[in-house]
Amino acid sequence: MMDFDPFARPTVHLCVDMQRMFAGDTEWHTPWFSKVLPKVEFLAAMGPASTIFARFVPVARADDARGDWRRYYRRWSMMTLHELAPEMVELVPELSRFVPPARVFDKAVYSPWHRTALHESLARRQVGTIIVSGGETDVCVLAAVLGAIDHGFHVVLAEDCVCSSSDDTHDASVTLYRERYRSHVSVMSVAEIIERWRPDPL
Repeated sequence: MMDFDPFARPTVHLCVDMQRMFAGDTEWHTPWFSKVLPKVEFLAAMGPASTIFARFVPVARADDARGDWRRYYRRWSMMTLHELAPEMVELVPELSRFVPPARVFDKAVYSPWHRTALHESLARRQVGTIIVSGGETDVCVLAAVLGAIDHGFHVVLAEDCVCSSSDDTHDASVTLYRERYRSHVSVMSVAEIIERWRPDPL
């Protein structure tokens, strides 16, 4: 039983990497993307002004990357901006229609907290809780959740709004959130969230 109401303080919805390059026919296609998209769209529609989209933006060429990311992009050279069609970095149309008032933060790594103004933006709005949706459950969503915890936010993981290209590690990650991080993370369905969340006009 939860001993506090995470929605009693200002809450935003952080949607991670719901972009065309993960929805479309690319090497990074996420099969469950299309299944979770309608529920992610529903959450965004509940409070567009309380929604933030994080976009993963690859480097132009592998040699532009730092450290081990250079080796990573040599493996995935077809997903660099030099090779990828520019529109593939964009949010899918179902979600881009919410911008503005929804905001977009671009990131160059898994975490939306690294070298972005995300934390400062949320601190100014006195946000206490972050609803997290998007992909992938075990990669960029994981980085978003752990960063939120480190910054002192409570996370509500929208369980049926996250997806991965690996069913096994998706399931393991949800178990991890639910059991190991339960002091910091509340795992809820969209139905549970919409019963309790009343987006503020932040």
